[in-house]
Amino acid sequence: MSKDVQAVILVGGKGTRLRPLTLSAPKPMLPTAGKPFLTHLLSRIKAAGIDDVVLGTSFQAEVFEDYYGSGESLGMNLRYVTEVEPLGTGGGIRNVLPELSAPDILVFNGDVLGGTDVGDVLTTHRESGADVTLHLVRVGDPRAFGCVPTDETGRVTAFLEKTQDPPTDQINAGTYVFRREVIEAIPAGRPVSVEREVFPELLARGRHVQGHVDQSYWRDMGTPEDFVRGSADLVRGIAPSPALGDRHGESLVQDGASVGPGAVLIGGTVVGAGASVGRRARLDGAVVFDDAVIDDGAVVERSIIGRGARIGRRALVRDTVIGDNARIGADCELLRGARVWPGVQIPDGGVRFSTDV
Repeated sequence: MSKDVQAVILVGGKGTRLRPLTLSAPKPMLPTAGKPFLTHLLSRIKAAGIDDVVLGTSFQAEVFEDYYGSGESLGMNLRYVTEVEPLGTGGGIRNVLPELSAPDILVFNGDVLGGTDVGDVLTTHRESGADVTLHLVRVGDPRAFGCVPTDETGRVTAFLEKTQDPPTDQINAGTYVFRREVIEAIPAGRPVSVEREVFPELLARGRHVQGHVDQSYWRDMGTPEDFVRGSADLVRGIAPSPALGDRHGESLVQDGASVGPGAVLIGGTVVGAGASVGRRARLDGAVVFDDAVIDDGAVVERSIIGRGARIGRRALVRDTVIGDNARIGADCELLRGARVWPGVQIPDGGVRFSTDV
């Protein structure tokens, strides 16, 4: 399979919705279930027998190559093409064309956590003879997404914007298979959206756009809430990742981390390398980056604690993002979407959402 198909991963976004975490690292490189998020996607691509991958980079482009290099450690051949100016999804795909030689090109959005079988999507594409195949996932409430209806053969009939009365529960899941000549036809050197320009134009010209529809795991990892849930689902084995093997459970504690007596780690919590969790601390659905410290009796729920940050004794951190090297004092309360920027120091008792002592 690897000789007649290549993969492209678009990783150029700035990840503004995940700030302050993305001030220091691009979103696909944030630790997720103990590994950079991109590693989980690469492992799924590798498991499908595809080892030739091009990364379309932009924001902090050097971070990807510094970490993965040639891809040899993954048993893959990785190459990098950087956008000088933002080109959108279609423009980003067209920008990597010089590195593409295979007849079929799998394209992935680099911020989507998925569970579909990559090989099955490719099989649908080839058996249908399509120009482009889209992975479509069924969701319970499609109103927040663009809908993609298909006919009885699975052929895509339209691309619809968000609507309060969607005609289908099928949405674009951010994985595509392109015939190479379709990519060649995308205008070069300017921003192009596949969703708003390339795909609708293909339909208007009567070209064959196929849907591969399933109900596999799918999550856009663009917000802190989804990032936390996606990481927890990986830890618990709800979202598949060959990169984790059989390491599934209520928590994942990385090598070099320490957990004090009486501490409770549940809900898919991750404790990064070199991090420390104090006595009787409670972590529920927490993502604790490397070298962070959770002091005795602190409670961290559904929150992200940045690298080297510290949560003081008996502090409560819930539905919150704490930036790298920030310091949250003892007995503080941070709740409901609070975000603390890197290096900020909050004194003991400096922030509370209640008057309880």
